[in-house]
Amino acid sequence: MSNMNIVLIGIAIPFLGTTLGAAMVFLLKKEMNAVVQKALVGFAAGVMIAASIWSLLIPSMEMAEASGLIAWLPAAVGFMIGILFLLFLDSVIPHLHMDTDQPEGRKSTLGKSTMMFLAVTLHNIPEGMAVGVVLAGVLSGNTSITAASALALAIGIAIQNFPEGAIVSMPLLGNGFSKPKAFAYGFFSGAVEPIAAVITILLTSMIEPVLPYILSFAAGAMIYVVVEELIPETQSGSHSNIGTIGVALGMVVMMILDVALG
Repeated sequence: MSNMNIVLIGIAIPFLGTTLGAAMVFLLKKEMNAVVQKALVGFAAGVMIAASIWSLLIPSMEMAEASGLIAWLPAAVGFMIGILFLLFLDSVIPHLHMDTDQPEGRKSTLGKSTMMFLAVTLHNIPEGMAVGVVLAGVLSGNTSITAASALALAIGIAIQNFPEGAIVSMPLLGNGFSKPKAFAYGFFSGAVEPIAAVITILLTSMIEPVLPYILSFAAGAMIYVVVEELIPETQSGSHSNIGTIGVALGMVVMMILDVALG
């Protein structure tokens, strides 16, 4: 399989995960069970933590060392810039997390469902960047990133995108949305991922030495989402232990994928 085919498949797989999750509105008749939702959000957090370490930060340090740089420097700098970038987006884009009725970001007259859509779209950006930068590493021929590890990351992100698509679409049914319209919200919340992936690939191909920094940047952005949004959602209300178990399972699954396939 050519590297270009791997890139196309790697971009498509996560988007497919979101689309299939959003399609649950056609199969389920009511909102997702709160305990199941907590477990799935925890699982997504675990996948993102593990992906940040094994698929992004470790390759960033390996690349830096191979280039004669201080191994931890690009990882540390990129990671903190990624955190600050998501902090900036979080403060300017109006959005609403699932566990609260208090909007964040700039004041807006947008409806609740639109702001929930923006919240998920916001944290799909770093996931798309993560997939994009790893695929850029494959295209560049960098030995720290293999085609198998890139596909492992894409599969891991797709697995956690499935519940995300459902979590966006399912609550909309209870707010008077038709099934096709609820599906469309979930579908388009995931559309930002392939867009972010393509932009990251193009940027990295133009400035290849920046690859270790963009790897760690994506890691920082994903960890921001985990700590700011996903973990609080798993720990709010009752059954917080279910969310914790979900985090552990997500980390194990992503670790196995990355080590077994990478």
